[in-house]
Amino acid sequence: MDNDTILIIEDDEPQLKSLAGFLENQSFDVIATTSSVEGIRIASEQVIDLVLTDFKMPEKNGMDVLREIKKINPEIAVIIMTAFGDIGTAVQVMKEGAFDYLTKPILELDELEMTIRKALERKRLISENKELRERLQDKYRFNEIIYGSPEMEEVLNIAGRSANSRASIIIYGESGTGKELVAKAIHYNSPRKGNPLVSVNCAALNENLLESELFGHEKGAFTGADKQRKGRFEQADGGTIFLDEVGEIPLATQVKLLRVLQEREFERVGGNQTIRVDVRVITATNKDLEKMVGDGSFRQDFFYRLNVISIRIPPLRERRSDIQPLVSYFISKFASENDKDIEGISREAMDILLKYDYPGNVRELENAIHRAVVMARGNLITTDDLPIYIKTAKSESDLPVEKNSLDQMVENLERRLILEAIEQASGNQSKAAELLGIGERNLRYKLKKYGMKQSKEDK
Repeated sequence: MDNDTILIIEDDEPQLKSLAGFLENQSFDVIATTSSVEGIRIASEQVIDLVLTDFKMPEKNGMDVLREIKKINPEIAVIIMTAFGDIGTAVQVMKEGAFDYLTKPILELDELEMTIRKALERKRLISENKELRERLQDKYRFNEIIYGSPEMEEVLNIAGRSANSRASIIIYGESGTGKELVAKAIHYNSPRKGNPLVSVNCAALNENLLESELFGHEKGAFTGADKQRKGRFEQADGGTIFLDEVGEIPLATQVKLLRVLQEREFERVGGNQTIRVDVRVITATNKDLEKMVGDGSFRQDFFYRLNVISIRIPPLRERRSDIQPLVSYFISKFASENDKDIEGISREAMDILLKYDYPGNVRELENAIHRAVVMARGNLITTDDLPIYIKTAKSESDLPVEKNSLDQMVENLERRLILEAIEQASGNQSKAAELLGIGERNLRYKLKKYGMKQSKEDK
């Protein structure tokens, strides 16, 4: 594998030699010059991964170098070196695309190396994710995973690298973070893309129904089984099965699933014919499965079979740089769906959205923007259009920490979102489920769970 190439532009020759010697000792390929004009020429003619440039130079300053480098290749990382008095200017340079700045004289060489490696790693992730999105463009709408944060870059990088394997994957994340969307992206970028992707919400079914759903049943296997039925594993043969809320699977069912993972075979409920399948398993959970293994509520052998590759999606409050691109995407989406001319969002409204903690994550943000688009009177979303609970909410860090407070907050939020969706859908549960981004059966399960009345048409 070729070493990364670093171009150093520094008009102080002793400093230039010192930096070049140190970076060469760290196994980088180094090109050094005292001329900013010469440095720009080198970048235009050679493959450069990172530019380390002084800010104050006689020919062109660091701002000029940055702009020229980004014209040549916007993926080249640029780090600015600046005297203490020029830090304000250096910060402005960062706004124009520099990765970072370092204060001269550079005495902490280990800090320099760490900053360079971070910049190169970010460049690599962006490049790999760009290639992945391009490969998926005609196969799956991967561009619907809207993000702007390095945390999500890492998530999608792992997803892309693991897609071609047969390995089982667990996707960890709070409710509403987009676990199923990532699972779909993995499937549609895998060799199994031409075969089915079958999803099962394990939390919405009791133990007996779950086994029948997964493995199918024979005629007469139980009351109401008036004909043979193929299960989800048979339906997914040759493709992928996505088991959402895997932490809710009962221990007895875990044993049967373990056999499928190990032997790739099972029997339908009430049957004795062995059925063989070739299915890749992707699971998702918002629970700590390792803790569940420790307390005996989740089988250790089953966990290790599932957890070959793990992907953790951070909650939206921990990746706030994703909020603005998501808001723009949802405004465009719902304005088109509702035939409304919405040009954007006011600064005040965006400020409120950026400060809110989103216990319901991306799904909650999507619901809030959907409502705002519907309620907007003009062509700009304002604070008046935002849900009252977002406008009046305190930051999570300002709230007192109480036992089970997070679970209670999530439950309260789910209740509120369900009520709003049912109201928007005029009581139609199918439409309400669509607004919430969940299945109708899952909605009925939640209505029952929270003791909420179902509409007359479903009684």
